[in-house]
Amino acid sequence: MGCFPCLDSPKRDELNRDQRKEEKKKEEQPMVPPKMERLQSSNSISNRGGLDLKKEEEKAVQVLPPVTHNISAQTFTFRELAAATRNFRPECFIGEGGFGPVYKGHIESTGQVVAVKQLDRNGLQGNREFLVEVLMLSLLHHPNLVNLIGYCAEGEQRLLVYEYMPFGSLEDHLLDLPPEKEVLDWPTRMKVAAGAAKGLEYLHHRADPPVIYRDFKSSNILLDEEYNAKLSDFGLAKLGPTGDKSHVSTRVMGTYGYCAPEYAMTGQLTVKSDVYSFGVVLLELITGRRVIDSTRPRGEVNLVSWAKPLFNDKKQLPRLADPLLGKRYPMRGLHQALSVASMCIHENSASRPHISDVVTALTFLAQSTDSTPPSSEPMTHVDSNSNNNNGNCSASSSGGVSGAHREETESSDIAIVLGGGGGNKAERDRERLVAEAKQWGQNWRQKMKGEGISSGEG
Repeated sequence: MGCFPCLDSPKRDELNRDQRKEEKKKEEQPMVPPKMERLQSSNSISNRGGLDLKKEEEKAVQVLPPVTHNISAQTFTFRELAAATRNFRPECFIGEGGFGPVYKGHIESTGQVVAVKQLDRNGLQGNREFLVEVLMLSLLHHPNLVNLIGYCAEGEQRLLVYEYMPFGSLEDHLLDLPPEKEVLDWPTRMKVAAGAAKGLEYLHHRADPPVIYRDFKSSNILLDEEYNAKLSDFGLAKLGPTGDKSHVSTRVMGTYGYCAPEYAMTGQLTVKSDVYSFGVVLLELITGRRVIDSTRPRGEVNLVSWAKPLFNDKKQLPRLADPLLGKRYPMRGLHQALSVASMCIHENSASRPHISDVVTALTFLAQSTDSTPPSSEPMTHVDSNSNNNNGNCSASSSGGVSGAHREETESSDIAIVLGGGGGNKAERDRERLVAEAKQWGQNWRQKMKGEGISSGEG
């Protein structure tokens, strides 16, 4: 692993804009330095602002499901986007990625508020990534994928126009928070995790052939006003294996720390590579830590390496919770979320769950935490309520179960859900758990209503 150039690009606590730009470039560079392939402007991009659809249509069919072969995104002139962003003034700047700077803009003709991403011609991504992004988001549509409104390909200018996501990225709300920034509560974290997982599920299981995202990380998860998660930045997305193929071989791209170990070592890419990256982000959500943080003690710099030994000791699990939560989380929910994360980051890719099973587990967790009042004493709070509650996901509504037994049983239920394809029994188990999870939530809400407890009370 020592040959990876991005190992020598540590994060810092406070960075001005120029320093952040340089670090982003180092962080997002290819894991193995390739010779950057560029599409010739004269062949792939017209001089007046449109992609050469006749030549690029075949590429789109090879990359995406053949739902439609027409690019639905609107074309903009550079003049229009310059006017929308007030000539890309600093006060309109809202972020920076591997593609380039992002600006908030206002399209005068439609009244839309948009985000305009401008290609940095000296950056790590180029015409190929621009083309992939336009084609991907023109043909793939899902509530948990960001909406591409249009693009500009005029002369040497390459710009992408997205729906504006007012709450920015997950990274903005989770990592290196300034003192005045509001901390994400536990239910919101589980909601974001479930939404992001649904976006991956669409790419892996509903797109045909499947699409491997390849760049899943907290800075690529955008949030709307209700903290609904949407995946963005599809420039590195890749067509998944089809037929009897187990993987696709490709140059290693992505961000150090999030890449699955087998992909980083061999270049063999599968949908399980995305599942590993998802597990890393879920750990970030739980712990509030960056995946690589050089400001921490030596044994805690790498989040995954630090967390894995703690998974084996139940008494150590609270150490993995974000201190900023102030223990305002259900202990049982913490254990279950960590169970999901540990399975996703399994060293053996075949042992990782399918993302559809992750969605089932996290949807259950998001619903149950949404129905559970937060508490400053989570273990006592959860156990006492669990003992009094007749409805739960692992026992009949008429039987009483001790808090400790219920926690252990529900953790094993999460493991069953994440077990993946194991024949008819596994499928029946998943269906049973989904039904029981719904019943558990209904019983819990009825109990709280009967006792006059609001779901938002502490």
